[in-house]
Amino acid sequence: MYKLLLCLRYLRTRYIALASIVSVMLGVATMIVVNSVMAGFSTEMRDRIHGILADVIIETNSLDGTTNPEQHMELIRKTAGEYIDGMTATVEVYGMLSFQYGGQYITRPVTLVGIEPEGKAKVGPLVDFLDSYRPIVEDKVVLRPPLRSMNEPPSWNLTPAAALYRKQWMARQQWMLEQMREDDRMDHEGEGELFDPGKAEAEAKVTPVEHNEDGTAVAETPKESADAARQAPDFLPEIVPGKHVGPGNHEGMVIQERPKAFTRQPEAAAPPAAPDPTELFQPQAQPEVADAQGPMEGRLYVGLGLISFPAEDPNTGKVQTLLMVRPGDDVKVSTVTAGRPPQAVHFNATVVDIFKSGMSEYDSNLVFCNLEYLQKVRGMIDPTTDSRAVTSIQIKLKQYADSKQVVDRLQSVFPAGVYTVRTWEQKQGPLLAAVEVESAILNVLLFMIIAVAGFGILAIFFMIVVEKTRDIGILKALGASSNGVMSIFLSYGLGLGVVGSGVGVAIGLLFVRYINQIEAVITWLTGRKVFDERIYYFPSIPTNVNAMMVVWVALGAIAIAILASILPARRAARLHPVEALRWE
Repeated sequence: MYKLLLCLRYLRTRYIALASIVSVMLGVATMIVVNSVMAGFSTEMRDRIHGILADVIIETNSLDGTTNPEQHMELIRKTAGEYIDGMTATVEVYGMLSFQYGGQYITRPVTLVGIEPEGKAKVGPLVDFLDSYRPIVEDKVVLRPPLRSMNEPPSWNLTPAAALYRKQWMARQQWMLEQMREDDRMDHEGEGELFDPGKAEAEAKVTPVEHNEDGTAVAETPKESADAARQAPDFLPEIVPGKHVGPGNHEGMVIQERPKAFTRQPEAAAPPAAPDPTELFQPQAQPEVADAQGPMEGRLYVGLGLISFPAEDPNTGKVQTLLMVRPGDDVKVSTVTAGRPPQAVHFNATVVDIFKSGMSEYDSNLVFCNLEYLQKVRGMIDPTTDSRAVTSIQIKLKQYADSKQVVDRLQSVFPAGVYTVRTWEQKQGPLLAAVEVESAILNVLLFMIIAVAGFGILAIFFMIVVEKTRDIGILKALGASSNGVMSIFLSYGLGLGVVGSGVGVAIGLLFVRYINQIEAVITWLTGRKVFDERIYYFPSIPTNVNAMMVVWVALGAIAIAILASILPARRAARLHPVEALRWE
């Protein structure tokens, strides 16, 4: 009983014990916060990578692909059918994406992936990453509701809002083309030259949508004379999107007028009215779009990072995403054909939706295209048998725990060197391994903080032993055993560890719970953004608290405190009563 009373007395009255408790507390709290944030980042990253890649991927080692994907799928079912939940075939090839913005052409290197949307949705959460299926929320306020229902399967169709935008834009382009033809006819009549409407229409070109950096129209340089205008019939007035704030947002239309230097004012009907921005958010009320004004045969889901850039509002300081291309616009895609030697091929395609996974590696690189059209453009269709080639087959498993067994079976039937069979973790092995190594190194470094606290406890206990030599001698003279004296100091160390770990766990969990609010306060105090979503691609700091991690950190801190008290406790236990009281 005397051991417990002495331990509690020292623990309550000694300020030096408070320093030991604080050091253990800070070490435990730091480890919990850092591990929770690292686990949050890792979990979010793994979920987003897994959302793009299926559980198991079978890839060919040639961009030409392999024919008869149905036969390959049948072989897969025979080999590991009891483990498989779904499959889809894809074509993956490198390419270039080009569009006009700010008065110049912008070209991005991309990975072009041909997919069937419904098949892709069976092996991964495709709709979760498409902008039209998600609302736009800012400060917990819904700025735009979802344009599609989550029950609607993904397709290559435009949303009614995007179809209306495209229809009205093309209607105005057609009207401007007619005005151009009328002006040319009047100019030719004055010169006595016959006017060929077909020739003028064939020479005229409708330029793609072009924007300034502030979202306004780009003005063309006026020609010197009417003759110059006739020699350059590709110049047409344009209707261009205004400033886009966030995917799908729209702030009106800007009309680029034709220079008056060579424009006559014929008596013509008024142009079609510019689209009302409020109508773009009422898809159910829009009329059907005519086929002639519908999207092109090539359809795309484009990564957000390819067609946008972040900008900070100087008035509010908030980061906004400005779009350079929106659904309904046309872009140019360049890639190479299959076969030898590969030839460059170019095609125009309509952006159907915007793809955002939250992983910059994917959002700034991936472009999804309709599979059949990409196969046709690349020459991957056998004209005699209508057999279509693919470069990979993605597989979703019923239980991912069976992935190793499935990969082993598939590797036995798909020869190495021709095919590569991997899980999504193996495919992204270097990235995931880098995150794990970083987490391990951080844990070692942070655990050293608690080790430093342990050395502090060791030094403090040695001081206590020296200071309390007389008291120890009296206790032993009164009959206290060496083990009893030793247990006093070990109990003291245990108490420091328990109290410090308990307070540290509480502070660490509270910090993790309110970490985003704390980040906002620090940002306000320093005037600099601590967690910049433009860098990390997360709207807030992700966290993931693992109960076992908290338990092991707390137990580790307690163990260090006890170990640090062993040497001083043994020294106190070895003191002889006579030696301890000789100079008293």
